[in-house]
Amino acid sequence: MDAKILIVEDERDIVDLLRYNLQKAGFETDYVRNGADALHRAVERPPDLILLDLMLPEVDGLIVCRLLKNDPRTKNIPIVMVTAKVEERDRVAGLELGADDYITKPFSPREVVLRVSAVLRRLQAGKQTESTQQIETHGLTIDLDKHQVLTENGPIDLTATEFKLITLFARSPGRVFTRDILMDVIWGAEYYGIDRTVDTHVSRLRRKLGEFGKHIETVHGVGYRFKEVS
Repeated sequence: MDAKILIVEDERDIVDLLRYNLQKAGFETDYVRNGADALHRAVERPPDLILLDLMLPEVDGLIVCRLLKNDPRTKNIPIVMVTAKVEERDRVAGLELGADDYITKPFSPREVVLRVSAVLRRLQAGKQTESTQQIETHGLTIDLDKHQVLTENGPIDLTATEFKLITLFARSPGRVFTRDILMDVIWGAEYYGIDRTVDTHVSRLRRKLGEFGKHIETVHGVGYRFKEVS
């Protein structure tokens, strides 16, 4: 795998550990040690993925993530946060800003490599989906042109909102979507629904999908994700 990973980390020992294991796995690596340099490097030499520490000098990692995701030049670069912040609110904040995954320190180098690989696979699968206009996963075929979800037993009757939900989940298997993210993407930032809106729609979608509904997993205290194909 020849993907380039930009490591944004101020502790040199961690940089060396990540670079060694990523390069051993076949990745090309680059690194910077503060948030300001990360913003410049991502534009000057765009990586395929960014490993981003949250506690950085000069510019905080959450701010770096928000700026990268709001910049048209860098918004599509996947970000995996690697941080010592283990509180749920920090994890949720990172995911809400658009991070694709969140790894806490201390970490297993092997786990980092596996999760980086998983995010890149999801990205590649998404690109292939855009060209085929179909998503095939877990025995489901999602036809984006016809707005249909098909199984071997025929089509499943979904509302427009339910179709948006299953499409969003299936485009990024393994990614955790918070309720706030789902509310913004599916209903729009100006929508003011009750707290249970997302849960109610996901519950109905699961019920309509029948046995396939089990692949929509609840991440307690955070939101939902679509199970990756093993």
